[in-house]
Formats: sequence, C-alpha cells, structure tokens
Amino acid sequence: MSNPPDGEMNFYAYEIYPPVDVALRAAPINRPWMDESQQRFAYRCLPLTIANQAGWFIGCPASFTATWNGGLEVKDVAIVWDLVPPDNRISSLFGNGTVTINMPFLFRTPKDINLWVKGPTNWPKDGAWPLEGMVEADWTSATFTMNWKLTRPGLAVRFERGEPICMVVPYPRHLLGSLNPIQTPLSNDPVSEERHRTWSKDRNEFHRKIDQRDQETLHRGWQKHYFQGRDPGAEAFPEHETKLSIREFARR
Repeated sequence: MSNPPDGEMNFYAYEIYPPVDVALRAAPINRPWMDESQQRFAYRCLPLTIANQAGWFIGCPASFTATWNGGLEVKDVAIVWDLVPPDNRISSLFGNGTVTINMPFLFRTPKDINLWVKGPTNWPKDGAWPLEGMVEADWTSATFTMNWKLTRPGLAVRFERGEPICMVVPYPRHLLGSLNPIQTPLSNDPVSEERHRTWSKDRNEFHRKIDQRDQETLHRGWQKHYFQGRDPGAEAFPEHETKLSIREFARR
C-alpha cells in the first residue's frame, strides 16, 4: 500500500471486511453533558468546543454491559450482550480489567503524519477510561484496537451501539521533537507581559462587577474576548478559529 502522491492530503479509512456497520464520522461540537449545563454555559469555552471537533469518531459496533471483578485475568471481565450471538469484535483480550474493540478500518495518513488513537474528547464515561496510543499510520499495514480500562470493580459499565468509543486525530510525527521548550519569567517578554497585565486587569474588573451585581455586566454574562480572537483593546487575530471544518469521509 502506497502513500498518496505528494501534495495530496488524503486520509484513507480502508474497509477491512464486510459488513461495515460501524459509524465513522467527523466529531461534532456538541456533548450531552454540555447540552445539560446551565444555559449551555459550557459552550462558551471555545478551547473546549474546538477540541470536541478535532478528529473523527468511531462508533461502538454493538450494545453490551461489561463488569470487572478486580482480577487480572481475561475471565475477570464479564461481558453481557443485548443480542445473540455475541459480537466477536469485542472481548476482554488482554485482561487487566480491559475491554478491547477491534476496528474495522486500516487507516492511512499522509507522509509523516501519525494517528493519535484516543477516547472521544470531553465525553466522560463512568467506570471506564479510554487507553490512548499513537500509530504511524502513514506506513504500517497493521490495524489497531481500541481499549477501555474498567476502573471500578463490581460496576456494570454500559456501552451502547453507535456511541463514540474511539476518536482518531492526525498529528505531525516530528512536531514535538522539533520544539525548543524554554521556561522563563514573563518579564523577559515586555510586550507579552503588558498584554497579559491588561487582560488580567480587565478580567478582575469583570468579576468585581459580577460580585457587585452590576446589571450591565450581568446582562453581558461573559467576556467574549477570546471567542472573538482578540485581547482586550487589541485587534482581532486574523487566523482565529471558532469552529473546525472537518470533512466527513467520502465514499469511493
């Protein structure tokens, strides 16, 4: 299997075997717990909503309940299926309180792009934690599994068919190693220091007026500077993003 021609940023999800009944879709901005937040306040956090959209979801292929008794063996995880026969793509393959879900896709990223395989961002699941991995998906012909670590012995953890159980995020392979990390006092950058001081002063004043029940400030509800891509009193950053334009996988 070869990479796409130079200059093309194709990201392939090759179907390994039929039937392909597992959802693969661009991650949405919404989360159930955010919908239920007071006045949907959680959606005012732009870094949160951007992270929500940064990748693609893979859905759970079947509905089941998994319970861990605290042991380390494969048999120490009991899986009860809603329907029979059991789905052989899901098992406690590695023991240690984990549930393993086989992915029906072989992903191929552009050259030098890894694939960060993780749980759905900002999508909490009581009693289970998604285990993450980084795959060099631009060359390997090996598939990967998605694994969830059950965290509370005796708790029956529910997985619903179609719910997001995996998120894939392309990530430049050499980016982290190319960075030169430097820790230094903010005073070494007078421009950034002054801008931060202005932001901090504005923020403190906003909270002071909220505490005083200032009606105009209460009507505003929240400061929109970051959402608008600017610091207080500054021009907007021209490349600021308020949403991601993640394409759905096209069928070919």
